[in-house]
Amino acid sequence: MATAIICVLGPAPVADAESLADWLRGEPALTGRVRLSGAAPAEGHLGAPLDTVSVLLGAGGPLTVLASCLRAWITQPRRSDVKLTVRHEHGPAVEIDARRVGREDVAEILRQALEERPERDG
Repeated sequence: MATAIICVLGPAPVADAESLADWLRGEPALTGRVRLSGAAPAEGHLGAPLDTVSVLLGAGGPLTVLASCLRAWITQPRRSDVKLTVRHEHGPAVEIDARRVGREDVAEILRQALEERPERDG
């Protein structure tokens, strides 16, 4: 099963990642598919901030639901200073800036970033 990895950038990345994870967990189609994670702890630290949301994707439905949920979350007025980097676990990242992207554009950007692409032989 593929994974969508969403990094939250902004003034309060941990709080915003928690908010996003809670928002996504409220969607029945994503139940049990959402978790918070973070980078490895720096030397001398006991843990790392949880500023990344991972969502397990299955066939069809969850991708569409995730795109719709992210569009709704990021376009809220209080999210105007947030940026998200979204990528498929084995793909390139795309950045979504809440200040510069329209509601309709978010879903299309997410679909392009998260679509599974056949791996090329190289």
